[in-house]
Amino acid sequence: MSDTAGTSSRSFPVRVDATLDPSLSRGLWLVKWLLLIPHFVVLAFLWVAFVVLTLAAFVSILVTGRYPRALFDFNVGVLRWSWRVHYYGYGALGTIRYPPFTLADVPDYPAHLEIAYPERLSRGLVLVKSWLLAVPHYLVLAVFVGGGAWFAGSSRAGSGWNDGWAAGGLVGLLVLIAGVVLLFRGRYPAGLYDFVLGMDRWALRVAAYAALMTDSYPPFRFDAGGPEPGPAPVPPPEPGPDRTGRAGPSGWTAGRVTSAVVGALLLFVSTGLLAGGAGLLWADRTQRDSGYLWTPTMQMSTSGYALTTDGMRIEGSAADWMLDRTVGTVRLEVRPRGGADLFVGIAPTPAVHRYLADVPYTRKGMLGGGFTGMGPGMMTGVAGRAPAVAPQDAGIWVAQSSGTGPRLLRWHPSTGDWSVVVMRLDRSAGVAAELRAAATVPAAPWIAAGLLTAGTLLLASGGVLVGVAARRAGRGTHPSAPSAGSGEQQPALAAPERR
Repeated sequence: MSDTAGTSSRSFPVRVDATLDPSLSRGLWLVKWLLLIPHFVVLAFLWVAFVVLTLAAFVSILVTGRYPRALFDFNVGVLRWSWRVHYYGYGALGTIRYPPFTLADVPDYPAHLEIAYPERLSRGLVLVKSWLLAVPHYLVLAVFVGGGAWFAGSSRAGSGWNDGWAAGGLVGLLVLIAGVVLLFRGRYPAGLYDFVLGMDRWALRVAAYAALMTDSYPPFRFDAGGPEPGPAPVPPPEPGPDRTGRAGPSGWTAGRVTSAVVGALLLFVSTGLLAGGAGLLWADRTQRDSGYLWTPTMQMSTSGYALTTDGMRIEGSAADWMLDRTVGTVRLEVRPRGGADLFVGIAPTPAVHRYLADVPYTRKGMLGGGFTGMGPGMMTGVAGRAPAVAPQDAGIWVAQSSGTGPRLLRWHPSTGDWSVVVMRLDRSAGVAAELRAAATVPAAPWIAAGLLTAGTLLLASGGVLVGVAARRAGRGTHPSAPSAGSGEQQPALAAPERR
């Protein structure tokens, strides 16, 4: 790279360094996916905490203009851990040394990530960084790492750590080529390694920016090779060892990391409970129609002789008692499309299967969605015979309605396995209808109150666990250690030698 590129790189607060092992195993990469399963499990939980703590940092930056140092150190540690796993695995295949289980930097490990701590951050930029300003970089990363921006998909979805990085795109393709070359020739092509590391470095810079860890916009510059251009800074001293004997970043011991992860999981679950409780309470108060809560209308059609829903299995000795108090009375409304007279009925699922044996029909989910299956051994639209008995004479229904125009059916659910069947009254093929269901749900206010109470308790518990862990981790920061990027001049080392 040119001197100009190296100078500009020194000013960027995200530094990604790596060193290619001089001797790599020919076939180890074939089983690394298995060896890394423990890391995948741990990172799944760490990334849930990463997302929750990033949201907490978002609020802090918006209000105070500061990223809490303890939260910053934790999130840098998660990115650093992920980078080591990807470097060992299918993001680079650059080492045979197994990644350590720690958030801290490991000086003798061949992959490193450092992000300078920002003393102040823009309150306005925090509102538009990850979803607007980073979009051009997401388009680039869609080519590099495949399927879209790895970090955007993993952090903004709230689903925890995502192994999408290096699962496709140029990184995945080139790493696969490198693995094949390594298998047969015993060496990693230097040019290929440099190119892969350049794409990995680009992804990590964008990840740090989208995670609100810097206001410096990632450069549209491809810095290839393992070491970053420019001299490597001397890392600040780490605090004392954690319970595993390894130094932890800024006081994040194993116990505090566990507390933060458990707290983040509780916070994550609490949001679902609170949203569910609030939604149910809103529906109970504003969306009832004649005392019923209705599902959206579902479009159903088939060229066969019948439409059925998936079986609704109700089990348990107390099921009937619970159903009366939770679901109440059920209504089904079926509107024909095309003017045909319709039959709609509810019957035990085994009886429906016997009645429609060797009859082409289509089965669909009760609440909509794609078709989930066909009749036993049959395909919709193929030749077949109509049911031998008219549906109204089948004698299997616990509730039924037939005739011209919309059909309304009432049913009190009870223990069993039940299916809804919609047919033409004359048993001819080709059924098209609109179906929606409703229930009185008398326990809706109590269910909503229970969800809101449980969500509030989990929210408070999770907040305490995360807050206490972050507070103690913040106190564990070495008082004499200058912050990277804090404005204090730090000595520099010469750039590491390229292999």
